[in-house]
Amino acid sequence: MNCLRAIALSLSIFLVGMVGPIQAQLQMNFYANSCPNAEKIVQDFVSNHISNAPSLAAALIRMHFHDCFVRGCDGSVLINSTSGNAERDATPNLTVRGFGFIDAIKTVLEAQCPGIVSCADIIALASRDAVVFTGGPNWSVPTGRRDGRISNASEALANIPPPTSNITNLQTLFANQGLDLKDLVLLSGAHTIGVSHCSSFTNRLYNFTGRGDQDPALDSAYAANLKSRKCPSLNDNKTIVEMDPGSRKTFDLSYYQLVLKRRGLFQSDSALTTNPTTLSNINRILTGSVDSFFSEFAKSMEKMGRINVKTGSAGVVRRQCSVANS
Repeated sequence: MNCLRAIALSLSIFLVGMVGPIQAQLQMNFYANSCPNAEKIVQDFVSNHISNAPSLAAALIRMHFHDCFVRGCDGSVLINSTSGNAERDATPNLTVRGFGFIDAIKTVLEAQCPGIVSCADIIALASRDAVVFTGGPNWSVPTGRRDGRISNASEALANIPPPTSNITNLQTLFANQGLDLKDLVLLSGAHTIGVSHCSSFTNRLYNFTGRGDQDPALDSAYAANLKSRKCPSLNDNKTIVEMDPGSRKTFDLSYYQLVLKRRGLFQSDSALTTNPTTLSNINRILTGSVDSFFSEFAKSMEKMGRINVKTGSAGVVRRQCSVANS
Protein backbone atom coordinates (compact mmCIF):
# COMPACT_ATOMS: atom_id res chain seq x y z
CA MET A 1 0.00 0.00 0.00
CA ASN A 2 2.83 2.35 0.89
CA CYS A 3 4.38 1.52 -2.47
CA LEU A 4 1.16 2.49 -4.28
CA ARG A 5 0.99 5.76 -2.36
CA ALA A 6 4.57 6.54 -3.29
CA ILE A 7 3.82 5.88 -6.95
CA ALA A 8 0.71 8.06 -6.79
CA LEU A 9 2.65 10.86 -5.10
CA SER A 10 5.41 10.65 -7.70
CA LEU A 11 2.84 10.74 -10.50
CA SER A 12 1.11 13.79 -9.03
CA ILE A 13 4.43 15.61 -8.69
CA PHE A 14 5.23 14.74 -12.30
CA LEU A 15 1.87 16.05 -13.49
CA VAL A 16 2.23 19.28 -11.53
CA GLY A 17 5.65 19.71 -13.07
CA MET A 18 4.11 19.24 -16.50
CA VAL A 19 1.43 21.89 -15.95
CA GLY A 20 3.91 24.74 -15.52
CA PRO A 21 5.51 24.54 -18.98
CA ILE A 22 2.13 23.98 -20.64
CA GLN A 23 0.66 27.09 -19.03
CA ALA A 24 3.78 29.07 -19.82
CA GLN A 25 3.62 28.49 -23.56
CA LEU A 26 2.78 31.25 -26.02
CA GLN A 27 -0.91 31.67 -26.72
CA MET A 28 -3.19 33.74 -28.88
CA ASN A 29 -4.53 36.85 -27.13
CA PHE A 30 -2.23 36.36 -24.16
CA TYR A 31 -2.97 39.91 -22.98
CA ALA A 32 -6.77 39.58 -23.23
CA ASN A 33 -7.20 40.13 -19.49
CA SER A 34 -4.06 42.00 -18.45
CA CYS A 35 -4.04 44.53 -21.33
CA PRO A 36 -7.04 43.92 -23.61
CA ASN A 37 -6.11 46.57 -26.18
CA ALA A 38 -2.43 45.64 -26.44
CA GLU A 39 -2.50 44.15 -29.91
CA LYS A 40 -4.79 46.87 -31.24
CA ILE A 41 -2.48 49.54 -29.86
CA VAL A 42 0.43 48.01 -31.77
CA GLN A 43 -1.66 47.59 -34.91
CA ASP A 44 -3.00 51.14 -34.79
CA PHE A 45 0.45 52.62 -34.24
CA VAL A 46 1.84 50.70 -37.21
CA SER A 47 -1.16 51.64 -39.34
CA ASN A 48 -0.82 55.33 -38.49
CA HIS A 49 2.90 55.54 -39.21
CA ILE A 50 3.84 52.92 -41.81
CA SER A 51 2.57 55.02 -44.73
CA ASN A 52 5.20 57.63 -43.86
CA ALA A 53 7.95 55.01 -43.81
CA PRO A 54 6.92 51.90 -45.77
CA SER A 55 10.51 50.64 -45.79
CA LEU A 56 10.09 49.94 -42.08
CA ALA A 57 8.26 46.72 -42.94
CA ALA A 58 11.49 45.20 -44.23
CA ALA A 59 13.46 46.73 -41.36
CA LEU A 60 11.17 45.32 -38.68
CA ILE A 61 11.01 41.83 -40.11
CA ARG A 62 14.81 41.86 -40.24
CA MET A 63 14.93 43.02 -36.61
CA HIS A 64 12.60 40.17 -35.62
CA PHE A 65 14.83 37.67 -37.46
CA HIS A 66 18.02 39.01 -35.86
CA ASP A 67 16.40 39.02 -32.43
CA CYS A 68 15.18 35.43 -32.62
CA PHE A 69 18.52 34.03 -33.83
CA VAL A 70 20.31 35.22 -30.67
CA ARG A 71 19.06 33.81 -27.36
CA GLY A 72 15.64 33.31 -28.91
CA CYS A 73 12.92 35.89 -29.48
CA ASP A 74 13.50 37.84 -26.28
CA GLY A 75 13.96 41.47 -27.35
CA SER A 76 17.67 41.37 -26.54
CA VAL A 77 18.53 43.00 -29.88
CA LEU A 78 16.98 46.22 -28.54
CA ILE A 79 19.32 46.60 -25.56
CA ASN A 80 21.81 49.46 -25.57
CA SER A 81 25.25 49.04 -24.08
CA THR A 82 27.42 51.87 -22.84
CA SER A 83 30.48 49.70 -23.44
CA GLY A 84 29.51 48.91 -27.03
CA ASN A 85 29.27 45.15 -26.67
CA ALA A 86 25.52 44.50 -26.99
CA GLU A 87 23.89 42.66 -29.91
CA ARG A 88 23.07 45.89 -31.70
CA ASP A 89 26.80 46.78 -31.68
CA ALA A 90 27.71 43.65 -33.68
CA THR A 91 28.40 43.97 -37.40
CA PRO A 92 25.18 42.17 -38.50
CA ASN A 93 23.09 44.69 -36.55
CA LEU A 94 24.83 47.95 -37.38
CA THR A 95 22.38 48.52 -40.24
CA VAL A 96 19.28 47.28 -38.42
CA ARG A 97 16.64 50.04 -38.25
CA GLY A 98 13.42 50.56 -36.31
CA PHE A 99 14.65 50.78 -32.73
CA GLY A 100 12.97 54.15 -32.21
CA PHE A 101 9.75 52.81 -33.72
CA ILE A 102 9.62 49.94 -31.21
CA ASP A 103 10.46 52.34 -28.36
CA ALA A 104 7.57 54.59 -29.41
CA ILE A 105 5.10 51.68 -29.36
CA LYS A 106 6.42 50.63 -25.97
CA THR A 107 5.82 54.15 -24.61
CA VAL A 108 2.17 54.02 -25.66
CA LEU A 109 1.72 50.56 -24.13
CA GLU A 110 3.42 51.55 -20.87
CA ALA A 111 1.01 54.47 -20.52
CA GLN A 112 -1.93 52.13 -21.00
CA CYS A 113 -0.68 48.97 -19.23
CA PRO A 114 2.51 49.57 -17.23
CA GLY A 115 4.91 46.64 -17.06
CA ILE A 116 2.62 44.22 -18.93
CA VAL A 117 3.60 43.90 -22.61
CA SER A 118 7.09 42.64 -23.39
CA CYS A 119 9.43 44.22 -25.91
CA ALA A 120 9.83 40.81 -27.53
CA ASP A 121 6.08 40.63 -28.23
CA ILE A 122 6.10 44.18 -29.59
CA ILE A 123 8.75 43.24 -32.17
CA ALA A 124 6.82 40.11 -33.17
CA LEU A 125 3.51 41.96 -33.50
CA ALA A 126 4.85 45.11 -35.17
CA SER A 127 6.85 43.21 -37.80
CA ARG A 128 3.78 41.18 -38.77
CA ASP A 129 1.49 44.23 -38.82
CA ALA A 130 3.94 46.29 -40.89
CA VAL A 131 4.24 43.56 -43.52
CA VAL A 132 0.45 43.16 -43.68
CA PHE A 133 -0.15 46.91 -44.06
CA THR A 134 2.25 46.99 -47.01
CA GLY A 135 0.37 44.21 -48.79
CA GLY A 136 2.39 41.24 -47.56
CA PRO A 137 1.34 37.99 -45.91
CA ASN A 138 -0.42 37.72 -42.58
CA TRP A 139 0.53 35.20 -39.91
CA SER A 140 -0.55 34.28 -36.42
CA VAL A 141 1.43 35.82 -33.58
CA PRO A 142 0.80 34.05 -30.29
CA THR A 143 2.05 36.21 -27.43
CA GLY A 144 3.41 35.79 -23.93
CA ARG A 145 7.11 36.16 -24.71
CA ARG A 146 9.18 37.56 -21.88
CA ASP A 147 12.23 39.76 -22.32
CA GLY A 148 15.81 38.76 -21.72
CA ARG A 149 18.40 40.91 -19.99
CA ILE A 150 21.56 39.59 -21.62
CA SER A 151 22.79 40.97 -24.94
CA ASN A 152 26.24 40.10 -26.29
CA ALA A 153 27.74 41.30 -29.56
CA SER A 154 29.80 38.12 -29.86
CA GLU A 155 26.66 35.96 -29.82
CA ALA A 156 25.05 38.04 -32.56
CA LEU A 157 28.17 37.67 -34.67
CA ALA A 158 28.21 33.91 -34.13
CA ASN A 159 24.53 33.18 -34.72
CA ILE A 160 23.14 35.61 -37.32
CA PRO A 161 23.76 34.29 -40.86
CA PRO A 162 25.95 36.80 -42.72
CA PRO A 163 25.16 37.74 -46.34
CA THR A 164 28.45 36.04 -47.34
CA SER A 165 27.19 32.63 -46.16
CA ASN A 166 27.48 29.52 -48.30
CA ILE A 167 24.80 26.84 -48.11
CA THR A 168 26.66 24.81 -45.46
CA ASN A 169 26.87 27.77 -43.11
CA LEU A 170 23.23 28.69 -43.72
CA GLN A 171 22.03 25.15 -43.08
CA THR A 172 24.03 24.95 -39.85
CA LEU A 173 22.92 28.30 -38.45
CA PHE A 174 19.26 27.65 -39.30
CA ALA A 175 19.39 24.11 -37.90
CA ASN A 176 20.80 25.52 -34.67
CA GLN A 177 17.49 27.36 -34.32
CA GLY A 178 15.33 24.38 -35.22
CA LEU A 179 14.71 25.61 -38.78
CA ASP A 180 15.14 23.42 -41.85
CA LEU A 181 16.07 24.04 -45.47
CA LYS A 182 12.45 24.73 -46.41
CA ASP A 183 12.31 27.43 -43.73
CA LEU A 184 15.58 28.83 -45.07
CA VAL A 185 14.14 29.26 -48.56
CA LEU A 186 10.84 30.69 -47.33
CA LEU A 187 12.35 33.14 -44.85
CA SER A 188 14.88 34.27 -47.47
CA GLY A 189 11.80 35.30 -49.44
CA ALA A 190 11.57 38.34 -47.16
CA HIS A 191 14.34 39.76 -49.37
CA THR A 192 11.55 40.57 -51.80
CA ILE A 193 11.16 43.85 -49.91
CA GLY A 194 13.69 46.32 -48.61
CA VAL A 195 17.20 47.47 -49.35
CA SER A 196 20.79 46.69 -48.45
CA HIS A 197 24.00 48.67 -48.06
CA CYS A 198 26.70 48.09 -50.66
CA SER A 199 29.06 46.90 -47.93
CA SER A 200 26.99 43.71 -47.58
CA PHE A 201 27.84 42.46 -51.06
CA THR A 202 30.64 44.50 -52.71
CA ASN A 203 33.10 41.70 -52.07
CA ARG A 204 31.18 39.83 -54.79
CA LEU A 205 31.87 42.66 -57.18
CA TYR A 206 35.47 43.56 -56.43
CA ASN A 207 37.30 41.04 -54.28
CA PHE A 208 35.47 37.74 -54.10
CA THR A 209 38.44 35.49 -53.34
CA GLY A 210 40.81 38.20 -52.18
CA ARG A 211 42.43 38.62 -55.58
CA GLY A 212 40.42 41.52 -56.97
CA ASP A 213 37.99 39.20 -58.74
CA GLN A 214 34.22 39.00 -59.19
CA ASP A 215 31.92 36.24 -57.98
CA PRO A 216 31.38 33.97 -61.03
CA ALA A 217 27.97 32.98 -59.64
CA LEU A 218 26.73 36.57 -60.09
CA ASP A 219 25.19 37.48 -63.44
CA SER A 220 27.82 39.56 -65.25
CA ALA A 221 25.35 42.14 -66.64
CA TYR A 222 23.81 42.63 -63.20
CA ALA A 223 27.29 42.95 -61.66
CA ALA A 224 28.29 45.55 -64.25
CA ASN A 225 25.17 47.57 -63.50
CA LEU A 226 25.84 47.45 -59.76
CA LYS A 227 29.42 48.62 -60.31
CA SER A 228 28.57 51.47 -62.63
CA ARG A 229 25.33 52.75 -61.11
CA LYS A 230 25.20 51.68 -57.47
CA CYS A 231 28.44 50.70 -55.74
CA PRO A 232 31.45 52.23 -57.54
CA SER A 233 34.00 50.98 -55.02
CA LEU A 234 34.69 48.18 -52.57
CA ASN A 235 34.67 50.63 -49.67
CA ASP A 236 31.21 52.14 -50.25
CA ASN A 237 29.29 51.63 -46.99
CA LYS A 238 26.62 54.31 -47.38
CA THR A 239 24.82 53.65 -50.67
CA ILE A 240 21.69 51.50 -50.46
CA VAL A 241 20.53 49.08 -53.14
CA GLU A 242 17.21 47.33 -53.71
CA MET A 243 17.32 43.63 -52.86
CA ASP A 244 14.55 42.97 -55.38
CA PRO A 245 15.05 45.60 -58.11
CA GLY A 246 11.81 46.99 -59.53
CA SER A 247 9.69 45.22 -56.94
CA ARG A 248 11.18 46.11 -53.57
CA LYS A 249 7.90 47.49 -52.21
CA THR A 250 5.85 44.46 -53.22
CA PHE A 251 5.86 41.16 -51.35
CA ASP A 252 5.83 38.76 -54.30
CA LEU A 253 7.72 35.96 -56.05
CA SER A 254 10.14 38.10 -58.04
CA TYR A 255 12.97 37.57 -55.53
CA TYR A 256 13.00 33.86 -56.37
CA GLN A 257 12.93 34.60 -60.09
CA LEU A 258 15.99 36.81 -59.69
CA VAL A 259 17.82 34.17 -57.67
CA LEU A 260 17.38 31.67 -60.52
CA LYS A 261 18.66 34.30 -62.96
CA ARG A 262 21.83 34.61 -60.80
CA ARG A 263 20.74 38.08 -59.74
CA GLY A 264 20.32 37.50 -56.02
CA LEU A 265 22.15 40.37 -54.33
CA PHE A 266 23.91 38.37 -51.62
CA GLN A 267 26.14 35.35 -51.70
CA SER A 268 23.59 33.78 -49.32
CA ASP A 269 20.90 34.29 -52.00
CA SER A 270 23.04 32.61 -54.61
CA ALA A 271 23.79 29.78 -52.18
CA LEU A 272 20.14 28.67 -52.35
CA THR A 273 20.74 27.37 -55.88
CA THR A 274 23.69 25.18 -54.85
CA ASN A 275 21.68 22.62 -52.89
CA PRO A 276 19.15 20.28 -54.52
CA THR A 277 16.63 20.67 -51.70
CA THR A 278 16.68 24.48 -51.61
CA LEU A 279 16.70 24.70 -55.40
CA SER A 280 13.75 22.35 -55.60
CA ASN A 281 11.86 24.49 -53.08
CA ILE A 282 12.48 27.64 -55.11
CA ASN A 283 11.17 25.99 -58.27
CA ARG A 284 8.15 24.65 -56.39
CA ILE A 285 7.32 28.10 -55.00
CA LEU A 286 7.58 29.63 -58.46
CA THR A 287 5.17 27.09 -59.95
CA GLY A 288 2.61 27.94 -57.29
CA SER A 289 0.61 31.06 -56.55
CA VAL A 290 1.52 34.09 -54.48
CA ASP A 291 -1.20 33.04 -52.03
CA SER A 292 0.47 29.65 -51.60
CA PHE A 293 3.79 31.37 -50.93
CA PHE A 294 2.13 33.66 -48.40
CA SER A 295 0.64 30.65 -46.61
CA GLU A 296 3.97 28.82 -46.44
CA PHE A 297 5.88 31.94 -45.48
CA ALA A 298 3.41 32.47 -42.63
CA LYS A 299 4.11 29.00 -41.23
CA SER A 300 7.85 29.57 -41.24
CA MET A 301 7.43 32.98 -39.59
CA GLU A 302 5.27 31.42 -36.87
CA LYS A 303 7.93 28.76 -36.36
CA MET A 304 10.69 31.37 -36.19
CA GLY A 305 8.71 33.45 -33.72
CA ARG A 306 8.77 30.56 -31.25
CA ILE A 307 12.54 30.06 -31.19
CA ASN A 308 13.72 29.61 -27.59
CA VAL A 309 11.08 31.97 -26.25
CA LYS A 310 11.15 32.91 -22.58
CA THR A 311 7.77 32.59 -20.90
CA GLY A 312 6.47 32.78 -17.37
CA SER A 313 9.23 33.29 -14.82
CA ALA A 314 11.97 32.57 -17.37
CA GLY A 315 12.15 36.22 -18.40
CA VAL A 316 10.99 39.72 -17.46
CA VAL A 317 9.00 42.59 -18.95
CA ARG A 318 11.43 45.45 -19.48
CA ARG A 319 9.88 48.89 -18.92
CA GLN A 320 12.33 50.41 -21.43
CA CYS A 321 13.21 48.20 -24.36
CA SER A 322 16.71 49.67 -24.69
CA VAL A 323 17.61 49.17 -21.02
CA ALA A 324 18.44 45.67 -19.76
CA ASN A 325 17.46 46.24 -16.14
CA SER A 326 14.51 48.57 -16.60
